[in-house]
Amino acid sequence: MDMDEEITLWPTTRQAQAIKSGEITSRQLLEAFAARIERINPQLNAVVTLDLDAARAAADAADAAVARGEQLGALHGVPVTIKDALETAGLRSTGGAVELHNNVPERDAGVVAAIKDAGAIVFGKTNLPRWSGDIQAFNEMFGTTVNPWNSKRVPGGSSGGAAAAVSAGLTSFEIGTDIGGSIRYPASFCGVFGHKPSWGIIPSTGYLDHEAGGTIEADVNVHGPLARSAEDLELLLGILLRKEGPLVANLAPPPEDVGSLRVAAWLDDPFCSVDAEVLDVMNAAVDALVASGIAVDRTARPDIDPAKASGLGMWLVTAAMVQSMPAEELEGVEEPSADSSSTHRQWLDAHAEREAIRGKWAEFFTRYDALLMPVGFVPPFEHDQEGNFGTRTLVCNGAERPYADLVKWTILTGMAYLPASVPPLGLCKSGLPIGFQVVGPYGSDYSTIRLAGRIADLCGGYQRPPVAAEE
Repeated sequence: MDMDEEITLWPTTRQAQAIKSGEITSRQLLEAFAARIERINPQLNAVVTLDLDAARAAADAADAAVARGEQLGALHGVPVTIKDALETAGLRSTGGAVELHNNVPERDAGVVAAIKDAGAIVFGKTNLPRWSGDIQAFNEMFGTTVNPWNSKRVPGGSSGGAAAAVSAGLTSFEIGTDIGGSIRYPASFCGVFGHKPSWGIIPSTGYLDHEAGGTIEADVNVHGPLARSAEDLELLLGILLRKEGPLVANLAPPPEDVGSLRVAAWLDDPFCSVDAEVLDVMNAAVDALVASGIAVDRTARPDIDPAKASGLGMWLVTAAMVQSMPAEELEGVEEPSADSSSTHRQWLDAHAEREAIRGKWAEFFTRYDALLMPVGFVPPFEHDQEGNFGTRTLVCNGAERPYADLVKWTILTGMAYLPASVPPLGLCKSGLPIGFQVVGPYGSDYSTIRLAGRIADLCGGYQRPPVAAEE
């Protein structure tokens, strides 16, 4: 692999510093990404829209600013792609839906504006399911994105194209969205880092989840980074944080000593039992953490009924998605779901129940600083585009399970507004990546990222997938 190929796989922090120091140029990095996309993307189908002409002009301008010795932003000259659910001014942004096939926004989503303000150059968009509504990444316009570790497997969703692009070195980093696991699943399934922030601390305007989407911020839904290092997540979190308005959060500072954190692990539970392949990888990661000197309580649990909490979360999530999710999509799902007839009073009653559960989580986090939990109950699974969320099934430990079980562990934390960082933990016996959620109390985003980084260091961290290996 030559130098120009190698730099595409560097962490964002290294790329940004190299541009500022003159070690590489923005244009050099952009052309390296373009070359990899031309060579690798036909296999992955992760990047679905490109505007290289505008990006080249922006990269040349960024390099000229470096040469003039100007003050530079934290992401100055760093080329990136963006999930196609996020409005990007002047660049086709579809939400994966044919209704928006030719949609070219005049404005940027809040997070897109934030990274541009920091100097990033957006040069393309990445694939996703229609209206970001699946744990896979396919739609009728752009087709199917595959997992960079195994083309027969899904990359996760809904930010599947985003995570596949990060994993394969087609972009510096990505911004995903997450209402039911859409950052966490792709991070876990593609072997990269992801962070689902505490709800409300990062603006989520400009999200295309229905034809008139983008103007308001939905309950539970968040926007957050996907990257190749925990340091990247921390850098990007600081850039993306909401700068104004009533939801500005006062985040806890990063821990001075990760080793002092009080950690618990909840890796399996009858409410959503986990496949042995996934459990083996998670347990090995906990063992490595303990061997490094950090005690882990494997018995501690928040005082909640996980089945009831997850079911309540499903109702709240579907209430937030009802504008884009037809009722038939959830036919067969066991948990009650909201629909177009649901009332605001019903939402208020559900929200009150959620607040009681959040109180139980807060009490748990007076005794612990972080809780390690599964993302999903199965490894990356084979593509299945028949039926819908309510009718598909998956096999776990030899038994058939509802496809909708995929969101039980992720909704459990998402509905409670908690931050969750996902580090790559290594490969399961099938040779597929596995991650887990590093969950903390509301506002402890820097702590969960730091702990995720420590765990990844112990487990090997980001690895190049076969599609990005040296040739």
